[in-house]
Amino acid sequence: MKKAMKGKIIVLSAPSGSGKSTIISQLMKDKDLKLGFSISATSRAPRGQEQHGKEYFFLTIDDFKSRVKNNEFVEWEEVYPGVCYGTLESEIRRVVEEGKNLVMDLDVKGALNIKKRFGEEVITIFIMPPDLKTLEERLIKRATDSHETIKNRLDKAELELSYAPQFDVVIVNDNLEKAVGETNNEIRRFISIEE
Repeated sequence: MKKAMKGKIIVLSAPSGSGKSTIISQLMKDKDLKLGFSISATSRAPRGQEQHGKEYFFLTIDDFKSRVKNNEFVEWEEVYPGVCYGTLESEIRRVVEEGKNLVMDLDVKGALNIKKRFGEEVITIFIMPPDLKTLEERLIKRATDSHETIKNRLDKAELELSYAPQFDVVIVNDNLEKAVGETNNEIRRFISIEE
């Protein structure tokens, strides 16, 4: 019989530009939630001011694939050709064994894989953009991606939106403050199950 984890797992997923990272940063300020953040690994290059070990573990594609072969990831996905993202099992253990509730920022397939693996210890929350036009405007406004990358993100967003019904909770981010509040309420409900 598996030993219950000290903390719970909260997975947020959304198309790029939906406000997921902003929501997570607001949630992290709520000390009552006892949140710890899982740092994902990626084979992509850092964007802007991103730093290794803070926003992501930036790995070469060869190192990433070597870790996959060694079963060091609980989930991973080649999100774009040659660009992989994944969660190291050591990261999950590090956070939940400290008694914190783990917040994970994952793509839709990774989120559903974590739910499949950890079951009732996980809540999956999908952050939905109001519509694709608003999503496009947000991606352009943040000015971190080329036009081609934005087009790829929008194409991917359509596929990602089709996964939303498989999540435990779907929250539409048409107002950031409201979306943060709704997400916070869902997390409080989830972690208080055994309190």
